[in-house]
Amino acid sequence: MSGHSKWHNIQKTKGAADAKRSAAFTKIAKEIIVAVKEGGGSGDPANNSRLATVIAKAKAVNMPNDNIKRTIDKALGAGSTENFEAVTYEGYGPGGVAVIVDALTDNRQRTAPEVRHAFDKCNGNLGAQGCVSWSFDRKGVIVIDNEDQELDEDTVMMDALEAGAADFEADGMVMEVRCEPDDFNTVVKALEDKGYTFLSADIAMVPQNYISLTEESDLKNMQKLIDMLEDNDDVQNVWHNWENE
Repeated sequence: MSGHSKWHNIQKTKGAADAKRSAAFTKIAKEIIVAVKEGGGSGDPANNSRLATVIAKAKAVNMPNDNIKRTIDKALGAGSTENFEAVTYEGYGPGGVAVIVDALTDNRQRTAPEVRHAFDKCNGNLGAQGCVSWSFDRKGVIVIDNEDQELDEDTVMMDALEAGAADFEADGMVMEVRCEPDDFNTVVKALEDKGYTFLSADIAMVPQNYISLTEESDLKNMQKLIDMLEDNDDVQNVWHNWENE
């Protein structure tokens, strides 16, 4: 299997810590609305693969089922007028760290300048589309919590591989399962059916390599950049290759 797990790097980009839980729920609700509308108006995850993916993400951060159902019903409502456009920004943070920003916005003219301002403020620069995404792979990433469960590593690995996972690794109190995006929903369901609980479950942009920062100013600016972007209501995900261990 692959080398040292970078699950914590991914986790830091998710905005799903307890202190940010409300904001995380709001952003996931926006994704649910988009998934329902782009899935032909289907509120059934069995018939809407994108919705199934977002629901898996919502459950991993403990979004209540009532919230999920209420958001789906809202998206299905005849009076629903919320329309969001998916847009991706790419650029470089301090020290040449590659950064990808996924956003859902109802106003590009608002979002683009705000994202650019964050990069400029933190000694980074917003680049052209495709300038860094070539160095990332799109993968399903499922992080299993092993802090209290004392799971057997070999058993989890076999369950994951049998479910269709492409890679597995254990790193202390967590285990990370990776799969191809098209297999994500199948793998999530199979592992859920076996009783596993997740710290996160999402289609992620996984870096092919990582950059370490040594300058104190770069470290502070990189964390500030992530925080500024995650605090933006339009930003859904911030992916980067900063090895912030």
